Amino acid sequence: MKIEQNRIDDLNFELTLTVAAEDYADSRKKRLAEFRKKAEIKGFRKGMVPMSLVEKMYGQNALVDAVNDVISEGLNNYIHENNLRVLGEPLPSEEHIQNEWEAGKEFTFKFDLALNPEVSFELSKEDEVTYYTITVTEAAKKEMRDNLLRQYGSLENGEAAKEEDFIIVDFEQGDMKVEGTYVALRNVAEAARKSFVGVKSGDVLDVNVNEAFENETDRASMLKVGKEELAAMDPMFKMTVQAVKTFVNAPMVEETFEKIFGVKTEAEFEAKIEERIRAEYAQEADFRFSKDAKTFLLEKANVTVAEKFLKRWIYVINDGKFTMEDIEKDWDLFIVDYKWQMVRNFLMEKYGVKVEEADLLASAKGFAAYQFAMYGMNNVPEEQLEAFAKNILSQEEQGRRILDQVENEKTFAAVREVVTLKKKKISVEKFRELK
Repeated sequence: MKIEQNRIDDLNFELTLTVAAEDYADSRKKRLAEFRKKAEIKGFRKGMVPMSLVEKMYGQNALVDAVNDVISEGLNNYIHENNLRVLGEPLPSEEHIQNEWEAGKEFTFKFDLALNPEVSFELSKEDEVTYYTITVTEAAKKEMRDNLLRQYGSLENGEAAKEEDFIIVDFEQGDMKVEGTYVALRNVAEAARKSFVGVKSGDVLDVNVNEAFENETDRASMLKVGKEELAAMDPMFKMTVQAVKTFVNAPMVEETFEKIFGVKTEAEFEAKIEERIRAEYAQEADFRFSKDAKTFLLEKANVTVAEKFLKRWIYVINDGKFTMEDIEKDWDLFIVDYKWQMVRNFLMEKYGVKVEEADLLASAKGFAAYQFAMYGMNNVPEEQLEAFAKNILSQEEQGRRILDQVENEKTFAAVREVVTLKKKKISVEKFRELK
């Protein structure tokens, strides 16, 4: 088989393949022999069908398959022998060549092929990437202190109901009475809320429940009826306030300090608050560094991709799952991620970055601990945490996400050792305004 190359630019070229009869003859014979072995035709024993009949019935299929085998092998050998960094795989040219599929003839095919660019650049201390140090202010400490005390607070009896309070009420309408219903004032429709604010134990109000409680699911639950029954009900109810419940922050006492941080004094409690803020800020600063470093490295690498070919290849391999319009819509995000994967692979190889099973497990455990903490479970046993982490890693999508995260973290850690961190102090407000 003859392959001719037409270089279009540094990344794109066209291959013209000429397949001669002798290139596919043996393969075609073998395929016809296989067809003969398997053919079951009335009047002939299996495997004894005359070759002329096999040729007539299966000759065209055998020819197409044999030629495709030759093309596939020829392309793979060409790529291997020329050490090509192929983007995706060769695609049949959009310039269609008409071939007459007749055994013994020569066939010509054209394929488009694109290369991934070679990524190569150097980093040194002359390269600077900003690293933000977020200052801890008294306002930030107060905000966290208030949040923690609120988190560990409790509902207590109140006097006049405020917008953030709860009331316990009875609803009455004729023979129907619903007792001891909790109502959060923040869930009352804004237009009706003003009549609820300020109510006290013993107050009685006429309430249109349709107007006051617009969410049908909440309304049905409150009146203890099925949702389907609401439409037929008179919405006017007499509402009697039995109690007002207000949320009170936990007091600044030793019991609270121990419950939240396991410390005894107010000074230790305040130190723990600052420690937690600094840890949270450090995470935010690291994430920002990763974002800025990624932008810096992509600009430094200046990778050019054969985007037209890549779009077409994505369309072809997904076999109709996406339209070209779908691909174009998300292209800007996709191409940045595609280029970053090439740059990251180069950096991992350059700096000997390896990802071990222990790295993946540690990351998955961190994610698992975060998930448990969201449900208030802060002291999950180690064996349960590890089992949950292993389950995360066993899931294809989650496992791929963890791997991607760890590869990023270890790559950025390696880059931090090479470049200069241009440290810059910033307030949390200004930090969060950064784009």
